[in-house]
Amino acid sequence: MNSSVIIFPGSNCDRDMDVALKKFGFKNKMVWHDDNKLPKSDLIVLPGGFSYGDYLRCGSIAGKSKIIQSVIDFANSGGLVLGICNGFQILTETGLLKGVLQQNKNIEFICKNIFVKINNNKNKFFENINKDVLELHIAHNEGNYFCTEDELKSLEDNNQIAAYYCNSDGEIDEKSNPNGAIKNIAGIFNEKKNILGMMPHPERMIDQSLSGEDGSIFFENLLKNLK
Repeated sequence: MNSSVIIFPGSNCDRDMDVALKKFGFKNKMVWHDDNKLPKSDLIVLPGGFSYGDYLRCGSIAGKSKIIQSVIDFANSGGLVLGICNGFQILTETGLLKGVLQQNKNIEFICKNIFVKINNNKNKFFENINKDVLELHIAHNEGNYFCTEDELKSLEDNNQIAAYYCNSDGEIDEKSNPNGAIKNIAGIFNEKKNILGMMPHPERMIDQSLSGEDGSIFFENLLKNLK
């Protein structure tokens, strides 16, 4: 399977994502934001970081870069797109995903391991995954997901909420919400479920001796679903 990771000025998780994808069998290419065309890909990834220094709004400038139109065309044709952290922010800025990512409720940068509960596994990202609760990592200042009441109803009605923040037992409550996200939302899909945006970083959890391995479950499962 072929994947491509888009690099923006300020990206800092692009190499981590490259390492993770290659570790689990993807043939990955790194694509500069100023390129016009994507290489042949089964998966496009918008990685975490601080694209363009997070000026204006997080992801707003990256959402206007040259490569983005190719990403939008790829997504609209049914191609699989994954946006992690800043990548999630970019996806909302382009309109590929609903809502916005606001400043964390405590107005501070958060960097720690958290738990998420998978809400919808009828898609290429989570189908056949063998755990409902994953321990992943977050590192963000603007991860507080917000949308209008109508958008939230649409997300819920169409089963577009991918994952919720939870505790280690899978309980979804205010205590397990690290950033104030509405309804504890950690990630969402588009209506066709071929675009996933989420704040937690699976690429940081692929080695037990360094951090943890629940990210490995995510990538191994994704590759199997694409074959």
